[in-house]
Amino acid sequence: MAASPASLAVDVRGLNKSFGDKHVVNDVSIQVGTGRVTGFLGPNGSGKTTTLRMLCGLLTADSGEGMVLGRDFRTQAREIKLRTGYMTQRFSLYEDLTIAENLQFMARVHGLDDRERRVDASLDRLGLQNRRDQLAGKLSGGWKQRLALAAAILHEPRLLLLDEPTAGVDPKARREFWDEIHGLAADGLTVLVSTHYMDEAERCHDIAYIAYGRLIARGTADAVIADSRLVTLRAEGPGADRLASRLAGQPGVEMAAPFGLALHVSGTDRRALDAVVAPYRKPPLSWTEVEPTLEDVFIHLMSRQEDVW
Repeated sequence: MAASPASLAVDVRGLNKSFGDKHVVNDVSIQVGTGRVTGFLGPNGSGKTTTLRMLCGLLTADSGEGMVLGRDFRTQAREIKLRTGYMTQRFSLYEDLTIAENLQFMARVHGLDDRERRVDASLDRLGLQNRRDQLAGKLSGGWKQRLALAAAILHEPRLLLLDEPTAGVDPKARREFWDEIHGLAADGLTVLVSTHYMDEAERCHDIAYIAYGRLIARGTADAVIADSRLVTLRAEGPGADRLASRLAGQPGVEMAAPFGLALHVSGTDRRALDAVVAPYRKPPLSWTEVEPTLEDVFIHLMSRQEDVW
């Protein structure tokens, strides 16, 4: 069932943006429900960041219409920006200020009242209180990430944009970050996040996959996998991973990639796929059909897109 307009934080259609002769975002339409965590995926330069920046008013679209946070995203961009938090991939706070000083500065930038209470609440929520007097430049990647998130939500936004926020962060810090994101979404914050990590995509409520400026897949991870109609065979046994180079490019094979010591071979034509692997269906190798992974599906989607740039 489609969401009603009143329950949508983002409802835009026909989004376009060009830089010179490069059509970076091409007729993208997207809806995001309030309190949802939506992942934006795609190769570098696919238009993910440009799309996010147009939605929050940091870039002006060449064309398109619709609403963000109940406001016209073209004519009321300033109001949308005031209600949006934005966390960039690159740490952009002041490294020669302490954690608390950075947040106090951001509170002044936003013109917030009751600044001390807001800063203390943010420090408590992100587990930064015991480090409040530590210089930002001395923090590890995970703690810098927490500080950046604290700064992005300090003014209590209704929409949060995260541009590859966990790049270079260790797995434990990434998991804690995502736990916090889901906690914020449970409180009603809508989150749009661009990421290259498939495990992070699977933690989103739904995903949007963009390639060469076009939206080519949209829905939950399970729905995107099902819609791909991809068949994946898994080979296990001595030397299974080394078959990738032999099978790649064969008729019916859209992807052949090692997964540890195993091999995934995928395609949409089951008969052609079975014919290609038939000579290898003998001991010591064993073959099973498995559920395609999100990574399998995205490699499949990319193989069907023409690089128009």
